[in-house]
Amino acid sequence: MLYYLFTYLHKTFNFPGFGIFRYITFRAGAAAITALIISFWFGPKIIRKLRKYQIGESAKLEAPKTHLAKAGTPTMGGLIVLLAIIIPALLWTDLKNGYILLILFVTVTLGAVGFLDDFLKVVRKKPKGLIGKYKIVGQVFVGLVVGGVIYFFPQWIDQTLVPYNSSTTVPFMKNLEWNLGVFYIPVVIFIITATSNAVNLTDGLDGLAIGTVGIVSGTLAIITYVSGHAVWSQYLTIPFLRGNGELAIYCAAISGAALGFLWFNSHPAQIFMGDTGSLALGGIIGAMCVLIKKELLLPTLGGIFLMETVSVIIQRTYFKYTKKRYGEGRRVFKMAPIHHHFEMLGWPESKIVTRFYIIAILLMILSLATFKVR
Repeated sequence: MLYYLFTYLHKTFNFPGFGIFRYITFRAGAAAITALIISFWFGPKIIRKLRKYQIGESAKLEAPKTHLAKAGTPTMGGLIVLLAIIIPALLWTDLKNGYILLILFVTVTLGAVGFLDDFLKVVRKKPKGLIGKYKIVGQVFVGLVVGGVIYFFPQWIDQTLVPYNSSTTVPFMKNLEWNLGVFYIPVVIFIITATSNAVNLTDGLDGLAIGTVGIVSGTLAIITYVSGHAVWSQYLTIPFLRGNGELAIYCAAISGAALGFLWFNSHPAQIFMGDTGSLALGGIIGAMCVLIKKELLLPTLGGIFLMETVSVIIQRTYFKYTKKRYGEGRRVFKMAPIHHHFEMLGWPESKIVTRFYIIAILLMILSLATFKVR
């Protein structure tokens, strides 16, 4: 909205300095700062409201015993994150841009699914919240819409997307796109569902998920900017997607929101994100990789989320296998997801989170290196 206002004032009255609002880099910075301010403004208010109505986290029996002390901590903090993403997006992005409209759809829809799950869990006191299959239905629906629009109506988003509607670029390979053909939509559904659940699994320690999301979104801001820049995309020999640069503003808003929420969510947490935030943020990361045609970069970029998910799969698979073969289930890790394994080894929570941040930053550097080392 502010983007349109300042652009109008610049074109109509030629106000000096207002031309700067045309630049993605300036608006990305403005979006990040706006998101940070919104987080700081709404954060304490939402925390007070949640405490007033006793909307807190229940004790998790499947978590280490040290987590019992966290029972009662306000949850549904994803509301702060979503407000801090959506409002700057409405203010600073071009709302006629197809990429922005699609990522807003992902954010709002998965945010609603997560909110419903948290609401049933902490307000209606249903221990399991939203039944798992209904969560999957919501995630599949989002993936179906995103994949369907890109595959069947790429021109609605961007004319430059048309040649790549069912393709993905291959990391470390120059001028190579892999066409997924009829499998494209199922792949998109899988990616969005998987990343949404992966971030949800990662959200088990104070600041772990939101801090990692902030690092990943900062990386995506750089990638989306160069993808939408004619000169930089040609220099790096990646597909030029006109209008893709607007997503850099959205990613900057996510990074600002992540920093703002981390202020309240760092150890010891004043509030938890809940499924309201984790399902939406995971879906956003997956959808972003789809929209910039970097789906195969996701295992590297989101390596922390992949590691958490794989640890759960290994634990459950091995437990079921050994129970069937030996009559008693055995475990590979002391507890899954893997961050709980390190807790059980005696690592302090803050040390685990910090070390995971370091790994995420190293993966960020590796992800960016794939654009030059080819």
